[in-house]
Amino acid sequence: MEFGIQFFPDVAPEQKSGKQYFEEALHLVSLCDELGYSNVRIVEHYFHPYGGYSPNPIIFLTAACQRTKQARMVTGAVLPAFNNPLKLAGEIAMLDAISGGRLEVGFARAFLPHEFARFGVSLSESKARFAEGIQQVRSLLEEENVTMEGQFHSFKNVTSLPRPTQQPRPPFWIAALATPSSFITAGEQGYGIMAIPLAGGKMAELIGLYREAWKSAGHPGTGKVMLAFHMFCTRTQQEAIAIAREPLNNYLKSLVDAASDWTSGTSSADYPNYDKIIAGLKKETFESQVEKGAAWIGTPKEVREAISDYHHQIGGFEIASMQINFNTLPVEAAEASMRLFAKEVMPEFTEFGRRVA
Repeated sequence: MEFGIQFFPDVAPEQKSGKQYFEEALHLVSLCDELGYSNVRIVEHYFHPYGGYSPNPIIFLTAACQRTKQARMVTGAVLPAFNNPLKLAGEIAMLDAISGGRLEVGFARAFLPHEFARFGVSLSESKARFAEGIQQVRSLLEEENVTMEGQFHSFKNVTSLPRPTQQPRPPFWIAALATPSSFITAGEQGYGIMAIPLAGGKMAELIGLYREAWKSAGHPGTGKVMLAFHMFCTRTQQEAIAIAREPLNNYLKSLVDAASDWTSGTSSADYPNYDKIIAGLKKETFESQVEKGAAWIGTPKEVREAISDYHHQIGGFEIASMQINFNTLPVEAAEASMRLFAKEVMPEFTEFGRRVA
């Protein structure tokens, strides 16, 4: 099993400036090589404290790749619905070059109605924009003199520059929340799957669909699964709860607030049951997230047990992408947690991952 760090800014300007947030985040990135974290990941969101400090993950990862020489850079994820594929393909290849071929590209459909409204994009175009966007970016990276006639973007005889450092292109991932078809499509296409285990045990079913689709499509191996967790590791349970409980609860509230349009009348066939999904998230708390294994918070022993239990519960996964400085959690506490996790948790699961492979 690999362990990486994930940044999901969830702060407002009155809580922390952009300058402070990114200084702290890049400091934590600089610890990756020393401590053995395998990748760095950041989101694309807009306009709201939930993710809004990261409108362009490529900008952050360009800085991050200068703070580590070993960790891979992961977009988690870029949003084709709000990006021109010609621009996105060029930026991806540029970052692949700057990072020395360490980029992995996650794509997502986006799911927050307020973002679609502000960009003037219909929620009902989400699936079509995603499918077209990812295919056009892939073609621009893999081929030269590309001509494509799309519903949203068309171009003729384009050779995107620079050419990718990794050939034929950086690895692709699909980010998914809870829609089974997203997991199936990722498996069929031979892409990795990024997911958030907010739904607890249902993740086993979704990952099963992904791996079966991967196998049925004839791809070698069983695919690659990256799951995102909140992580905070301390010497005592009391300290872990005292420091991490409020920031995690605030993060969950911010997520529900950003997605609240789904529970107040917004609907789309491209997002079945999202009103129920977001309504369900309203019930989530620090305690429920820890109990179901979606948040790894506690002593090294408690965190090791949580990882092992969840790994077996869902049938295994390859990469844990951990939010380490969620909401207003102090950077000093996040660093101490990273160090303790690397020393007393990570080594066991490097071996554990090999045993269950």
